[in-house]
Amino acid sequence: MNQDTEISHLLELMPASGRMMTRIVSKPQSAKVIEVDFPLPWTRGTRPISINFDLWRELSRPQRDVTLLRAVSVLTGVRWFKPDLYQTIIAAGAIGFTVELVQVDAVGIVVAGGLTALAVQRLWRDKRAIQRELEADETAIKVAARRGYTETEAARHLLGAIEAVARIENRSSLTFAELIRSQNLKKLANLSFVGVPDNVREGS
Repeated sequence: MNQDTEISHLLELMPASGRMMTRIVSKPQSAKVIEVDFPLPWTRGTRPISINFDLWRELSRPQRDVTLLRAVSVLTGVRWFKPDLYQTIIAAGAIGFTVELVQVDAVGIVVAGGLTALAVQRLWRDKRAIQRELEADETAIKVAARRGYTETEAARHLLGAIEAVARIENRSSLTFAELIRSQNLKKLANLSFVGVPDNVREGS
């Protein structure tokens, strides 16, 4: 597999938003097949997708395609600055913290800083919840359906990729998130009638 040719193929595979927001980086020293760093609010520029191409080549072409699309979905699905309740609280807390700092109000600084920290913690947890993992899979499947795969095929290839990546990385078992994703993908691939319960999907 020629690395430059593979990168060109993967870039063509991406939706336009993926090409604008992400970049593919070769990481031959990594023990992982593919890695995405969860983007923090202050991170600027494109978001890297790190691939160990020596390990990557062990996946089949369809598995590589859907795995890449899934990584793109993870990174492009994070919208830190789309206003919602917790982001409003963070903004208000930050403003309050600044005001109290200027006024040198120790109690106000603690309250405003604590409010901001709690909101950031909740937002961070929400962004990384199981529901977001499943949504990334489902988004990748929809994009794959516009790239020549059927949704059922894409779900099966992504399911196979989860298992293959664990094997390539010499992991003896799947993570909890991977197990939940696998069950959801089995349902989407028509391999099981059992999906993921809503309370697990929503993390409640």
